[in-house]
Amino acid sequence: MSVDKELLKGSTQTLVLTLLARKEMYGYQLIKELELLSGGLFELREGTLYPILHALEAERCVRSEWSSGDGARQRKYYSITKAGRAALKDKKVQWSEFRSAVDKVVFG
Repeated sequence: MSVDKELLKGSTQTLVLTLLARKEMYGYQLIKELELLSGGLFELREGTLYPILHALEAERCVRSEWSSGDGARQRKYYSITKAGRAALKDKKVQWSEFRSAVDKVVFG
């Protein structure tokens, strides 16, 4: 099943922050983890993910660091900040209220 991209658009920051709250990751790893955990429903492209990460960095919700662990090639790892954790908490509350309201309208 495919999901309308407009539905995903409003939740991508929340999804990215949620994954980064679990562990630091590099971009491609975030894409694959999101795809795996959603059962393939969420398939972000790099052209979608990196602007989200850059916006979160500008808001100081995420920080990045170049690293080459275990002799692997250099990768930019992203991690959530204290401000990011606070923003995620707020986003989860907003999401819960939004989902509840949509369910009331759609399902009665």
